[in-house]
Amino acid sequence: MKNTDIKRLLYTHLLCIFSIILSIFIPSFFLDNFSVLETHLTWLCICSVFVTAVNLVLYLVVKPNTSTKRSSSHKVTRFLKCCIYFLMSCFLFHVIFVLYGAPLIELVLETFLFAVILSTFTTVPCLCLLGPNVKAWLRVFSRNGVTSIWENSLQITTISSFVGTWLGAFPIPLDWERPWQVWPISCTLGATFGYVAGLVISPLWIYWNRKQLTYKTN
Repeated sequence: MKNTDIKRLLYTHLLCIFSIILSIFIPSFFLDNFSVLETHLTWLCICSVFVTAVNLVLYLVVKPNTSTKRSSSHKVTRFLKCCIYFLMSCFLFHVIFVLYGAPLIELVLETFLFAVILSTFTTVPCLCLLGPNVKAWLRVFSRNGVTSIWENSLQITTISSFVGTWLGAFPIPLDWERPWQVWPISCTLGATFGYVAGLVISPLWIYWNRKQLTYKTN
């Protein structure tokens, strides 16, 4: 494992964090009274677009190149499959949130956009790095299944996003009467902080354990 690979990973993650920061500040120049809390649904849409765009550009440029050349028709089919996988992920998360107590009829848009932002933090990086390949996803998230530092970081950022979402649900039933306790603000903020934490932790963890990490060729 080369230190240059870890540096590339770190710079990629810093740009992903920067995309979230941009989604917070740039819209305020164009939208009146914009804020993460008061116009939360708008911010969720903007953040999802920013993070997805940066992930697409970065992984197309930075991720390890494969020697196999693909035809244009194959690339179009792959892209359409990725879009379908993303939508399926959004609907799946939406159903899971409802099963865990989210309103079934009320706040449907809020719940769905929460599912969109969580899919952006988890499914989009998987699609960018692994493509619409369920076997590759299962391999990466199984024990000792990773084959590169990119897949290692994918594990960490995905898990930290889920953990952040779970922790973000704890303040909702408390009677603090804070604006960020309204569904699903605390959960989306928890997912965002978890995603950012994973982006910071994963390159540091990989660098710290670089001598112990070994990767099998796929």
